Amino acid sequence: MLNKLIIRDRCFDWGQRTYLMGVLNVTPDSFSDGGEFNNTSTALAQAQAMVAAGADIIDVGGQSTRPGAEQITLAEELNRVLTVLHVLREKISVPISVDTTRASVAKASVEFGADIINDISGGTFDSDMLPTVASLDVPIVLMHTRGTPQTMQQMTNYQDVVQEIISFLAQQIAIATTTGINPNKIIIDPGIGFAKNYEQNLEIFRRLNLLKALNSPILVGASRKSFIGRILNQPEPKARVWGTAAACCAAIFNGADILRVHDVKEIGEVSLVADALFRQSL
Repeated sequence: MLNKLIIRDRCFDWGQRTYLMGVLNVTPDSFSDGGEFNNTSTALAQAQAMVAAGADIIDVGGQSTRPGAEQITLAEELNRVLTVLHVLREKISVPISVDTTRASVAKASVEFGADIINDISGGTFDSDMLPTVASLDVPIVLMHTRGTPQTMQQMTNYQDVVQEIISFLAQQIAIATTTGINPNKIIIDPGIGFAKNYEQNLEIFRRLNLLKALNSPILVGASRKSFIGRILNQPEPKARVWGTAAACCAAIFNGADILRVHDVKEIGEVSLVADALFRQSL
């Protein structure tokens, strides 16, 4: 992969440091913060707080993808995302990504000022997604999952979870580049918690460095997730920040370039120390 990617005049110099993607769920039902930021004033305040705390990207999501989440209508997703995006783009300068699996939401979002598309289906839910992103010429995050949020927790039967993730992502990278997406604008995500059971999530962290063979920046989203809750015996997602910190350290040491997190200030400090320990010796 090329060492650098310029997004909205910001240089992402892969391998030099860990970048932080701050989670902004503008939904009533996300697993950790549903209903907290689903109006423009609270969403803007949270985005500004995350930027002040060091977020390199703000990731806006209008459709909850927690296990069991119901699919909302296209009109509802567009309304949630574009209303907030319009306000954010006027007030914050960092790149904004939009977490969506729908090509029409991706297109409208970029027209409203979004810079990156983050697709949890890796471009598989909507056959128009990859051609649309190619025409928009923006970076895309391709994540591995199986099934849908309603069915994914019943789809955790793998022969070798990491090799099957690599195979899926390699296939989607090939399709994306054939469709016209610049390979240097593809970011990959193994999909922690998406059609993965507890043991498989841990295995992904241990073997994350194998994803480097795909030659794309690696994004890891472990923040507050249920595997951390199980380890800590902590049912409250917001009380999992220290567990998230440990998972983020493991991700950095095994090759992650971007961490998708709720607790930007805390994980920012974790990343600074982990980068000093690990990256500056490379």
